Amino acid sequence: MSDDRSHPPYAASAAVAAPPPIPPQTPPPVRDRTRLAIALMCLVSLIFAFQDVFSRILGGDYPPVLIVMIRYWVFAAFVIALVARQPGGLRRAIRTKRPLTQIARGVILALEVVLMVEAFVRLGLIETHAVFSVYPLLVAALSGPVLRETVGWRRWTAIAIGFLGILVILNPGGGVISVTALLPFAAALMFALYGLLTRHVSRDDPAMVSFFWTGVSGAVAMTLIGIWDWQWLAPMDWVWMGCLCVCGMTSHYLMIRSYEMAEASALQPFGYTQLVWVSIIGVWLFNETLRPNVVVGGAIVVAAGIFTLWRQRRRSA
Repeated sequence: MSDDRSHPPYAASAAVAAPPPIPPQTPPPVRDRTRLAIALMCLVSLIFAFQDVFSRILGGDYPPVLIVMIRYWVFAAFVIALVARQPGGLRRAIRTKRPLTQIARGVILALEVVLMVEAFVRLGLIETHAVFSVYPLLVAALSGPVLRETVGWRRWTAIAIGFLGILVILNPGGGVISVTALLPFAAALMFALYGLLTRHVSRDDPAMVSFFWTGVSGAVAMTLIGIWDWQWLAPMDWVWMGCLCVCGMTSHYLMIRSYEMAEASALQPFGYTQLVWVSIIGVWLFNETLRPNVVVGGAIVVAAGIFTLWRQRRRSA
């Protein structure tokens, strides 16, 4: 008898019984959430603009240190609640390798907010933000002496052009420049220093640790300064203060979420949309004048700032 296993039907059945080949496993595609992060950053800029509106309303009747102190009380409570839900909780957030630098960061940011509120009242939203938009250029200029980073000639040229834009905004030839006009510039300088110190501590501390120290140290510093100017707010002003605090918590949370989705260098240029929002709101709500020199100077500063951020991103790549 012949061996039935040599017949084609048996060979076919054996082939069917054999396990099918396993296809190669491919990793799931990574979702690019940069567009969503950009949309969130634009929304954050809009919320920041309304936050500045509430600050200006309150700053007209109360000392800026009082407004910032109450705001920081709520901000610190928000930070503590948010950090407590993270792995390690508050015990992990308190542990920092650079406590003095972390405290300095929080104090500098709190004082910068005080200067901005004062500038909103004296200069208005539009001119304050037009001058304040120079801070990315100040970050680039100070990154050399503070962080020992190399700044090339292209970025130095952009920095010089940006400062020319500031001169166009301040219009020194028109005889209107004053110490008050330098308030937002001083605030921009402090915010740039805060950003550089944040990059410095990020080498040793995670983001949540820095976030915790920003809120808590700022609240302690503002309490020591602002408690001497304490006064009860009018009932309606408590409503504005509540709106200010809600905007502050919402904007910071959405900003954290946006930075989780995309690189900071890709998002920072869209922070300039706040200048557009405050210009619209300033003209609409406060009858501010959008002077031609402010528009031209602001455009120069923003263009120089975006170029600086682009060069920084290329160097990082």
